[in-house]
Amino acid sequence: QVRLVESGGGLVQTGGSLRLSCAASGSIYRINRMGWYRQVPGKERELVAHITSGGTTNYADSVKGRFTISRDNARKMEYLQMNRLNPEDTGVYYCNALVEERYGWEARLYWGQGTQVTVSS
Repeated sequence: QVRLVESGGGLVQTGGSLRLSCAASGSIYRINRMGWYRQVPGKERELVAHITSGGTTNYADSVKGRFTISRDNARKMEYLQMNRLNPEDTGVYYCNALVEERYGWEARLYWGQGTQVTVSS
């Protein structure tokens, strides 16, 4: 079993910054793609950014130039540095990871429990 735990959410004013962290633990042979998603009430969960095991990144247009995703493969961590935050960034942020639990096993997608980010105007 694999567990993902996010941390770093909170309340920040417009223009401020936050850094989210996601720690993976459990039965892990290899983590492939990792990502961050966010969700607001009444809307579907949307991609914020993801990063491959080789470090290739992809961002939603709304966060390009403001957010940076990174990962530490040795520590099984991923991060989301969020700068120049605005109220439209408010939501619950979830990390996910595509994990191979054993060599040769098919990768499975796991999600964290989410962390609230609130940006006040």
